[in-house]
Amino acid sequence: MIKRDNYLNRIRPFIDKDIIKVLTGIRRCGKSVMLELIREDLREKGIPESRFLSLNFEDLANQDLCTAAQLHQFVSDKISKAQGKSYLFFDEIQEVGSWEKCINSLRISFDCDIYITGSNAKLLSGELATYLAGRYVEFTIYPFSFQEFQLLWAERKGETDSASAFRAYLEMGGMPFLNNLDFQYDASMQYLRDIYNSVVLKDIMKRNHIRDVDMLEKLIHYLLANIGQPFSATSISRYFKSENRKVSTETVLNYIKACEDAFLFYRARRNDLSGKKILSVNEKYYVADHGLREAVYGKNKRDINLILENIVFLELLRRGYSVTVGKLNDLEVDFVCEKQGKRVYVQVAYLLASEETAAREFRPLQKIEDQHPKYVLSLDEFTSDRDGIRHMNLREYLLWNADL
Repeated sequence: MIKRDNYLNRIRPFIDKDIIKVLTGIRRCGKSVMLELIREDLREKGIPESRFLSLNFEDLANQDLCTAAQLHQFVSDKISKAQGKSYLFFDEIQEVGSWEKCINSLRISFDCDIYITGSNAKLLSGELATYLAGRYVEFTIYPFSFQEFQLLWAERKGETDSASAFRAYLEMGGMPFLNNLDFQYDASMQYLRDIYNSVVLKDIMKRNHIRDVDMLEKLIHYLLANIGQPFSATSISRYFKSENRKVSTETVLNYIKACEDAFLFYRARRNDLSGKKILSVNEKYYVADHGLREAVYGKNKRDINLILENIVFLELLRRGYSVTVGKLNDLEVDFVCEKQGKRVYVQVAYLLASEETAAREFRPLQKIEDQHPKYVLSLDEFTSDRDGIRHMNLREYLLWNADL
């Protein structure tokens, strides 16, 4: 089990504080393991096992606890006589009806530290905002980074060469359970297709009462095929009309939002660098794990430019950046990254195989007149900086522990 310090270091300041820790992310990305890592951290501090209460609400054994009243009664009975603070870990809490009322009541009534996970962004909307306003902090958990993937790859395969690990990562992505499948391609693809079906059925269709399964899947395939490409709901609606499938712009927007809420896709808004404003047209979407794309749509190696961009986008999110797509007149900067008042510009390319390609990738960054750091990331083994813009091997960046 990898100790995911990137997340633990962010969570630790909130341990034992009167604030609910909420871990969100796509199914099977490692949220349950993060709860175990937190418990392990607490054990190392001397907290006895008797003060932990852990429940997974996708386990049929806990089906009788899936209402707020039943869960509250069960937990109250368990911890009312506890000596010292109790630590409550609730996995996939969205399966409990009106769960936010129960959680808020436990927080008020008992000396407890509460950790919950969920696979839907709506977990933090609606009534939760009313019941727990200012009393929760959210941590988004992502599938394994390449750095985490390589550690497990080296352990399983006995290979320390990052190039071979990266080739496997390009196809299979970073879902944690792939390690248990020994990174076998066919078994991994079957597993990833099962995750995809579970996300579509449970977290998108069922939760949003979507009946047109065929239309939803066509839309998802469209998004997967066009990862990192700018488009609007109107353009998608027109595309389906050309395919003899009539669908309204509103339906497209609702379906995309449902996919975002299930953490299947992440949206990157466009940032007008000359006008200094966020645009609401021609946004881009990236998939939560590019291995899911290979399993459902295929062609990751053929579309390597798109996949590399997807990998870097998710890595920037992991590192805590807010990420937009930069627009500068008729030029585009792949990523404008901001964190704690710091801004960084990033271009992503496969290979700068010719001077023409290199000039095209560097040009948008050269046109930006501010002094913030600028990077071009590619898989070139030999890199060449120009005009104060750093050219860096993409694989090395993914293994680099420092921020850009």
